[in-house]
Parts: sequence; C-alpha cells; structure tokens
Amino acid sequence: MYVCISRDSRHKRSATGAKRAQYRKKRKFELGRPPASTKLGGRRIHVVRVRGGNVKHRALRLEAGNFSWGSEGVARKTRVLTVVYNASNNELVRTNTLVKGAVVQIDATPFRQWHESHYGSSLGKKKAATEEVAETKKSNSVQNKLAARQSGAALDPLLNDQFNAGRLYAVIASRPGQSGRCDGYILEGRELEFYVKKIKSRK
Repeated sequence: MYVCISRDSRHKRSATGAKRAQYRKKRKFELGRPPASTKLGGRRIHVVRVRGGNVKHRALRLEAGNFSWGSEGVARKTRVLTVVYNASNNELVRTNTLVKGAVVQIDATPFRQWHESHYGSSLGKKKAATEEVAETKKSNSVQNKLAARQSGAALDPLLNDQFNAGRLYAVIASRPGQSGRCDGYILEGRELEFYVKKIKSRK
C-alpha cells in the first residue's frame, strides 16, 4: 500500500485560498501508485491487484504490439523500434518511455508483406528488385482480382518514403501501464504531415 502517494484534495487550499482543517487521515481509496514508466526491452509485466479485486497489468518493458493500418483496414503485430516524439515531455523521448499518445517508429516488414500479397505489387526498395524476378504463374481470376485492387490503390508519398526506410511512424493508443499492451495505429494523411513537421523541428 502506497500511503505516501495520495490522490485526495483535502490537503489543498479552497478556491478562496483558505486552509482546510484536517479532520481525518489518508484513506486506502485515495491512494496513488508510482508510474510504470514502460521502457523498450524484453517483455516484462507485473500483475497488480486493485480496488474491487480487479487486476491491472503493469508493463515495465515491452518490445512489440498490435498496430492497425487504418486506410487499409488491417492490423499486424510488429516490433516497436524507438520513441521519436512526445507532446508532453522530451525526457520521455530520450528515455524511450512508452505511454499513450507517444509517436514511435515500428518495423514496416509485416505491413509490406501484407501489401505485396494483397495487391501483388512491391513496396519500397524491393520494388525494382522484384520486378526483375520472373513472376509466379497466377490464374486469370487471381490476376483480374489483383488488377482491380491495384486500380484503386494509392499510397501516400510520405508513407511510401517510410516503407523505403523500413520504419513507419505510429501512435500508441493503449495505456501500457494499465493494460500491459502497446497497441496503436499507423500515422497517415494530415496527421502524419503534422507529426513529421514536429519531429523535424525538434531535431
């Protein structure tokens, strides 16, 4: 029980500045706990018993998570490589701390593989190399299906540059210190443009 960290407001002054009288001691239901400060590394999760007998999964170290590619409607488990931006605190970027809302770089390989199998065309650096290799035989129906998919496929130039580098920008949407997971979504469109500018201005 962490008695020292308290979430009560009785110790604070009132809106007019008056000191409040202490009429009771700290209570168990007012307790707070130290931050998880989830780092990048081999998966390490502690189970914490909380109010009502419920359980929280406190991630101390994580290295991978499920990230969704919103425009394509697909999600894949992939490695988290590094933290590149955090709106609240630069220190969390320097120490590679995983928190909700942090912008991270993830491995692009699972998404490249999906794109190649779904559209039948290569992404990034592999594009030129694979075009030289003779294609495997496909039935007419499969070829027609891939052609129809390719006709409506348009990839964001910024996203294509990231596929070339093998790293994608993504935002963490889960709370690693509460759920023990590091899940999120790939940045695209105007949101990606916004964060790319922010990241460049911080360097």
